[in-house]
Amino acid sequence: MKKATVRKILTHVLLIFMSSLMVYPILWWFFATFKYTNALSDKALWPKEWTLYNYREGWHITSDLSFTTFYKNSLFICVMNVVGSIISAGLVAYGFGRLKFKGRNVWFAIVLVTMMLPSQVTVISQYIFYNKLGLIDTYVPFILPHFLGGGAFFIFLLVQFVRGVPRELDEAAKIDGANTWMIYWRILFPLMKPSFVTVGIYSFIWSWDDFYSQMLYINSPEKFTVSLGLRMFIDQADVKWGPLLAMSMLSIVPSLLIFFFNQKEFVEGVATTGLKG
Repeated sequence: MKKATVRKILTHVLLIFMSSLMVYPILWWFFATFKYTNALSDKALWPKEWTLYNYREGWHITSDLSFTTFYKNSLFICVMNVVGSIISAGLVAYGFGRLKFKGRNVWFAIVLVTMMLPSQVTVISQYIFYNKLGLIDTYVPFILPHFLGGGAFFIFLLVQFVRGVPRELDEAAKIDGANTWMIYWRILFPLMKPSFVTVGIYSFIWSWDDFYSQMLYINSPEKFTVSLGLRMFIDQADVKWGPLLAMSMLSIVPSLLIFFFNQKEFVEGVATTGLKG
């Protein structure tokens, strides 16, 4: 047997082994959702007795609340954040990537610096700001920032793409009488679709997985998101492990579907943003 063949076999065996280590916890998590709570300590991966009790009990968490409400709240926040990020980050990126104005490089540098600033540094000041505006226990603290720039990371991502689009397209459009807005809307906006998909996926997943800020600003149970709903299974006296595992398994489904149906555009968007720095 040739050395190259042996090397390939060993490489594949190693990859299969490492993949098994990564997949096993997810498989255990999945099959545990079909076990009764007293059977979660069993060493066997396959349930001895299958049950949907955890899903039924978990979905209707109280007599007044269910995960239907939590999913609606989370989807509302995520959809608004995705729309806001695409609209605002796209416009800001177009300004930094195409327009010439005084202090452009300085302002862009400031935007990049904010990417290195830990979010915990601004938590207190943001909370005081929203509290004085009477916006606590509303979704505004989550949605408003996405309509006011969309975030430094999204701006940086889109600026890289805009800079990679040939300026000759702008010049040709100007000759045809197009103004600044028309150049963006009719030329750059359609070309930026892969990058917008990337921004949308990131925005959706980060908003969906957000727990800290939602716990900080939301107080009313009927306004809870999925992340806060999962926390309701945990109290000082007991933890409902079965329903918690079942609902946490369902909580990852939207993110998986978003990525699965847009993975081609996502990869293309990430790749094309590095065409030109």
